[in-house]
Amino acid sequence: MGTLTTTDGTDLHYKDWGSGQPVVFSHGWPLNADAWDDQMHLVAREGFRAVAHDRRGHGRSEQPWDGNDMDTYADDLAQLIEALDLRDVILVGHSTGGGEVTRYIGRHGTSRVAKAVLLSAIPPLMLKTDANPEGTPIGAFDDIRAGLLADRSQFYADLSAPFYGANRTGSQVSQGVRDAFWMWSMQVGFKGTYDCVEAFSETDLTEDLKRFDVPTLIIHGDDDQIVPIVAAGPKSAKLVKDSTLKVYAGAPHGLMSVSPFKERFNADLLEFIRS
Repeated sequence: MGTLTTTDGTDLHYKDWGSGQPVVFSHGWPLNADAWDDQMHLVAREGFRAVAHDRRGHGRSEQPWDGNDMDTYADDLAQLIEALDLRDVILVGHSTGGGEVTRYIGRHGTSRVAKAVLLSAIPPLMLKTDANPEGTPIGAFDDIRAGLLADRSQFYADLSAPFYGANRTGSQVSQGVRDAFWMWSMQVGFKGTYDCVEAFSETDLTEDLKRFDVPTLIIHGDDDQIVPIVAAGPKSAKLVKDSTLKVYAGAPHGLMSVSPFKERFNADLLEFIRS
């Protein structure tokens, strides 16, 4: 584990496991790098170098008042990649982390990037607008902010159910997975988690997706209750030139952590990064 100090003086915590071609993971809101531990261990064991950071304001990273926006998240990722001198990188982003990866490519290009994976990711745009009628109405995001302000601990405990599909008949989600979600969420700085709601919901990443010029795997569950598939994965796949879309029937937002979807994702991830 290490710490990177960004150009604006923010300390970012990161993990760096194994050796080989780097696979860099970006986590979702309101989690941290630990949410990727299963996949980091998997790829490191298979001969890759696994790197993941806690986004600013999240986990063990510093909690700055400013910079909780997609441009800064992408620039932080760029600084980590450059500080570790990572090349031929495979970027993997979940949810908000998928937005971070997308904005990184939009702002910094692919000179250091070999491939990308967008999992349950927020692009192109979550918010419902005249140009994006399939999106989620602003009221849903206002409700998230209200929940954070009222009782964020209970809000996170409740959010873990739709996040992992624990509210669906036949769900195999353990209480341990839900408890881990709550623990990670409670580590997020208040300002960072509040500001990030706007970042993940209102950032239009359409033009960034058009800049992708590397093989890209896009995976989305058709029962995603957090980032509904109708405005997400299939739309991104149409914008990314060299992309493969895989839709997991019945899969929730946090599919990489719950069976039977975790096992399928792990297999698809390994196949893609080895190809």
